[in-house]
Amino acid sequence: MKVYRLVGKLVAVLVAMCFARTVYAVDPNRAISQYMRENWGLERGFIGGAVSSIAQGPDGYLWVGTEKGLFRFDGMSFQEFQQQAPTALPIGPVQELITDSQSNLWILLTNTTILRYHAGMFDPGHSQAEVGITSIGRRRDGSALLSSLALGPLGYHAGKFDVLTAAQAPGRTDPAQAAVMNDELSSRLSWATGVATHRFAKPNTSVTAIAETSDGVVWLGTPDKGLFYLGGGQIHDIAPRVEGRINCLLPMQNGELWIGTDRGVLRWTGSKVTREGVPSELGKVSALSAIRDRDGNIWIGTSHGLLRFNARGVSSDEDDTVASNLAVNSLFEDREGDLWIGTPRGLERLRDSTFVSFAVDEDLRSTSGGPVYIDSGERTWFAPLDGGLRWLKDGVAEKVTAGGLDRDVVYSITGSQDELWVGRQRGGLTRLRVAKGGFETKTYTHADGLLQDSVYAVHQNRDGSVWAGTLSGGVSELRDGKFTSYTTANGMPSNTVTAMAEGADGSMWVATPVGLTQLLHGQLRTYTETEGLPSPDINCLLEDSNHVLWVGTTSGLAYFSGGAGHIPRNVPVALQEQIFGVAEDTNGWLWVATSNRVLRVRRDKLLNGSIAEGDEREYGTTDGLNGVEGVKRQRSVVEDSLGRIWFSMNHGLSVVDPIRAARGAALVLAKIDAVAVDGDLVDIKTAVRIPSARQRVTFGFSGVNLALPERVRYRYRLDGFDRGWSEPVEVRDAFYTNLGPGSYKFRVIAANSDGVWNLDGPSLDLTVVPAFYQTSWFLLLCAAAVAAVAWAVYQWHVGQVTSRMDLQFIERLSERTRIARELHDTLLQSFQGLILHFQTARDLIPRDPSEAEKNLDSALQSADQAMVEGRNAIYDIRSSTLVDHDLAHMITALGEELGGSLREGMRPGFSVVEEGTAKPLDSIFRDDIYHIVREALRNSFKHSEAQKIEAEITYGKRLLRVRIRDDGKGIDRKVLEQGERAGHWGLPGMRERAKRIGARLAVWSEAGAGTEVELNVSGSLVYESASPQLLSRLFRRSGARDKGL
Repeated sequence: MKVYRLVGKLVAVLVAMCFARTVYAVDPNRAISQYMRENWGLERGFIGGAVSSIAQGPDGYLWVGTEKGLFRFDGMSFQEFQQQAPTALPIGPVQELITDSQSNLWILLTNTTILRYHAGMFDPGHSQAEVGITSIGRRRDGSALLSSLALGPLGYHAGKFDVLTAAQAPGRTDPAQAAVMNDELSSRLSWATGVATHRFAKPNTSVTAIAETSDGVVWLGTPDKGLFYLGGGQIHDIAPRVEGRINCLLPMQNGELWIGTDRGVLRWTGSKVTREGVPSELGKVSALSAIRDRDGNIWIGTSHGLLRFNARGVSSDEDDTVASNLAVNSLFEDREGDLWIGTPRGLERLRDSTFVSFAVDEDLRSTSGGPVYIDSGERTWFAPLDGGLRWLKDGVAEKVTAGGLDRDVVYSITGSQDELWVGRQRGGLTRLRVAKGGFETKTYTHADGLLQDSVYAVHQNRDGSVWAGTLSGGVSELRDGKFTSYTTANGMPSNTVTAMAEGADGSMWVATPVGLTQLLHGQLRTYTETEGLPSPDINCLLEDSNHVLWVGTTSGLAYFSGGAGHIPRNVPVALQEQIFGVAEDTNGWLWVATSNRVLRVRRDKLLNGSIAEGDEREYGTTDGLNGVEGVKRQRSVVEDSLGRIWFSMNHGLSVVDPIRAARGAALVLAKIDAVAVDGDLVDIKTAVRIPSARQRVTFGFSGVNLALPERVRYRYRLDGFDRGWSEPVEVRDAFYTNLGPGSYKFRVIAANSDGVWNLDGPSLDLTVVPAFYQTSWFLLLCAAAVAAVAWAVYQWHVGQVTSRMDLQFIERLSERTRIARELHDTLLQSFQGLILHFQTARDLIPRDPSEAEKNLDSALQSADQAMVEGRNAIYDIRSSTLVDHDLAHMITALGEELGGSLREGMRPGFSVVEEGTAKPLDSIFRDDIYHIVREALRNSFKHSEAQKIEAEITYGKRLLRVRIRDDGKGIDRKVLEQGERAGHWGLPGMRERAKRIGARLAVWSEAGAGTEVELNVSGSLVYESASPQLLSRLFRRSGARDKGL
């Protein structure tokens, strides 16, 4: 029996050595209770009931087969698959699940039906695997392996099933004959095999487990007939028969096979089945499932919980927290190294967290830690904040009572290979040495030369000297049993010491609340904010492997290099908090504890100020920490001799293996789940085409991360719209509104919990189909129409400009013609008469001087009249620049001017009558009306020989009327009928002006009865307002056109 145990232990060691790796998936050195544990049942949305099998697809999804059907898990939620899409056939209870190397998910139902799931579609088994499949497994090459009741082992390759046994030998009984044979064989579903009733291939019973070992042998486990293997195309049994039901088979190296039965675990050694090499703890358990993880741990699921076997032996869940007393029906290791457990109550997971945490008090888990130190024997020393000193090794913790340490608060711990130095709150400085299973202590106090008995910081130099920094007395150096002290009297900035460190050049660095002091060759130099520190209040010191001194202050992290202090550039916000502890690992990372965080940062990137995404990682309770608040003690963050980093936190001790932490989480596989257009889902199996009339496009995406799904971040972009990637987001939707017509490509990538991006993300083509009015031909047509309209507008504008210029020219020409006529009628005729008068006077001077004088007087009178006529002609040329816009005043002034040109006795009486309320007139109409009235008045004053002349102005609501009356001799009827006097232009000019402004002009006259001239103008034209002004201009132009000018 001893030999067997020795062999068993030797095999265990060999197995562990064979599968040992530098980086573990699930740390074999932990107790099962130290793994991170989660479970999913009804309270967390898992309605599947008892779990029978677990598998993971190439896209990262976890598939779970249960008594109620098939479920898929993405780390956040479960999706149930009820039907065999694309058909409506139900799936039903699931017995086993596996995935093969061809990205197929194989689903074995309890009714012996096999399903293959690929690319979102279910494909039922056909031909040889249509029904009657009782077990599935994987071959060495990753392909699927199936066991058929009728045909025995089957393989699947290149889309078809292959029978692995040789063809039936001649003379064997055919199926028709077997149909009448009464071999009394039975199975739980023989009626569903689709072959002859009660006709099975060897081993003539259902197979409960199938596997292929490393030597290429296919093994079959049965519920009642033992173990079989496939060799030479035939099925052979193993003798002696394995007793009990075989539930699982676990292939090992070198052709070895572990066999899990309801009567214990057995081994196939290559020549026999034996219990040798199997730990005795596994000999009698009911083994329901078994796996070997990537690090060599062998996990056995039993009818009463979970067991683990490795080089340290067999361990169970001592805290009864994982699958406690429950049947472990299924075990599975995912691609991140986490262990999934299927039980009758649902789904559970063991995860190897980054940190392992320990309670500093076995009775109170929340007790805060204090200083920590790991000696050469891998014993971890720590001091809780509430007092005492303890050590931890191999999961066993002990209290130290020697020297009264259990009754004092320990501020600081340091040491060397064979001794430990402890700084105490009241007891001074104590040295501990292991001796005869106990501890020897030697305590130094104020009586021995120590500055103060409250020692807050202790440091032992490489030369063996011990430095003790006190709370308020200064710092003491113990060398060869004698103390040397340094206080403010010697140049220290403060007598309160918070931390100490030894430099590579032999200098001693002493931290205080008011600055950092360097002691070198007996000289003291103090550094504060002026020398580059973010704060003079310092909590911790660390000299790294490159001899850079890191300084943790109340305002962040700084470092000393080249004799000067520096504050790192572009540091994360976390490193600007109060720093309580810093340690460096062998990979060049700094591990930092702050007042609120635990984080890791690349040392070289921190030094050159180039920290980028992935160079800094923050940790929390999901990473195995019991708390994230550091404690203010020297050496609260330290590295041990194995390279592990220890943290003393507000909720106990935590340790991290940087090598394991650096392995990184698996990349997250992002995928595009759905596209909705205005809330309606569209098919994304092909390129998406949507009409441009739609306003809102929503892209739904996700990333499968089973370990820490809440830390997954996404970036997305829409090529053709976005200029670059979006900022990292947690949400799983992207919204776009009012996309213009064109082609787009939506892309999404995801980052894992370490911030590492998987740049190989999916993409989806999207086309926004333009409406007819957004097409190129329509736009070209519109452009042509706009061009045509623009050309027409241009031509119209040119015509308008030309018309205006023509109108101005015609107006000027017409005015000049009128003036020429009037000059001809008046001034030129007057000048001609003057010439005649002067000629007559010249002829009379020699003969009759008195008569010549009369002619000269008459000529002078004619000259005066000519001057008046010339002045009136010039007045006609002037534009309307009168300041007085009142028509009545203008006519009155005109009458006075015309009357003033006549001799006394010949001036007629003149009056102006105004009816209605005077209204402002449009300037253009007013000028034309004035010219017409002036011509009428001038005729009356000059030619009518009237005694009385009257002007009447009537301001009607819709009409402006102006009448000029005189009681003169009247106008010759022939002149009225002809409309003008031969050689005179007065009446024609008046009519032309009236017509131009759209007015009506009427003239009544009788010989001896006087003359009346009436002008009627529409009020909508002549009265001044916004619209009439425009209309007046139009009427003027139309009037000009009507004249043919």
